[in-house]
Amino acid sequence: MPAPFLSAPMKRLRSLLPLLVLVALGVALLWSGALDRFRPEHLASEQDVLRAQIAAHPILASLIQVVAVALAIATGIPGAVVFILAGGMLFGIVWGTILSSIGMTLGALVLFLASRAAFGPGHADRPAPALVERLRGGYLAHPASYTLFLRLVPFFPFGGVTVALAWLRCPVWLFTAATAGGGAVMTGIETALGAGIAQTIAEQGKVDLGLLTQPRVIVPVLFLAVLALVPIAIQRLRGGASRPSP
Repeated sequence: MPAPFLSAPMKRLRSLLPLLVLVALGVALLWSGALDRFRPEHLASEQDVLRAQIAAHPILASLIQVVAVALAIATGIPGAVVFILAGGMLFGIVWGTILSSIGMTLGALVLFLASRAAFGPGHADRPAPALVERLRGGYLAHPASYTLFLRLVPFFPFGGVTVALAWLRCPVWLFTAATAGGGAVMTGIETALGAGIAQTIAEQGKVDLGLLTQPRVIVPVLFLAVLALVPIAIQRLRGGASRPSP
């Protein structure tokens, strides 16, 4: 077959390759059972051993946390939050938030750039995914504030929003700034939840529903719930403002 007929499909495959590699890595992670080692109940049984290893190799342990979160976010695997909870359990709130925020930002940026390459400059001519259509109006009206808003609210799927913003050709600088800023708020709350779980387990020596009665656990959960209600509050405010006065 003549080369010109192969050039377009090959270019398309080359642009899709980074995204396909990330998907393959995500599938491999899920099938390997690697997520199970980061679940709170598993970490609870090995807290003392893991913290001793972190104290002995702080730099290596910190790098592992950053890479683990980055890989989980970049591949878009479900349950990536367990890596952030693990960071809070093992590193504490402050250092755990810093490490997980770095990993989250790097992972999101990798997924964003891979998605932009996959879509290509002519993607606007193709039908947009449903999530893109839902976000398009708000993003085009106020790109900076809306991108930050999307990163602050846990109601929106993190990986889905990343891909949607890549489709909408969000500038790299804006995506990175909003992810590092807004995403760090979410990461901080989830890290605090992990640290609270670890402290409660250390005191009670077990993992059960009694965790949810502890203030150090329930407060971060309430903060997440409040953030999830932000879109509903905004819709109500907009609806009230648009109604004509009697």
